[in-house]
Amino acid sequence: MQTSARNRFAGEVVDITHGAVNDEVTLRTADGLEIVAIITHGSATTLGLSAGKRAFALVKASSVIVMVDVSKNQVSARNCIAGTVTGLTKGAVNSEVTIEAGGAQIAAIVTTESVERLGLAAGKAASAIFKASSVIVGVES
Repeated sequence: MQTSARNRFAGEVVDITHGAVNDEVTLRTADGLEIVAIITHGSATTLGLSAGKRAFALVKASSVIVMVDVSKNQVSARNCIAGTVTGLTKGAVNSEVTIEAGGAQIAAIVTTESVERLGLAAGKAASAIFKASSVIVGVES
C-alpha cells in the first residue's frame, strides 16, 4: 500500500474501547510504540478490529506538533511521543522535522519560524504530538 501520509505505524491492536459513536483503538508497534486512535464505531466494525488483529495507523506530517521540554501529562493529545530530532530540512516557510523514538521515525511539518524559536537541531530532544482523532486506522486486505 502506498499513501501520501508520511507516518505509517504497523502493529497489533492491543486494546479497543467501544462507544456508541466512536471507538478508541490502541495499536502497539513491534518496537513497543503505542498509538491511540479515535475512529467511528462503524469503521472499527467494518475493519473487524479487535485485540490481536494486525493493523496500521497513518498520520499526516502536517498533523504532528513538535514540542520541547514537555511531558505526556502536560498536553491533552493522547499521542505524545518523546524522542530525538534526527533530521531537519528547512524551507522558506515550512520545515520538515524527523523525530526518532524507540526505532520509529515520525515526520512533522512545522513553520521554519517555530524550528528556530524552539532551537530544533539534530540530536536535540523533542516530542511529536498528535490527537487520536488525527490517526487513520487501516488493515491489509
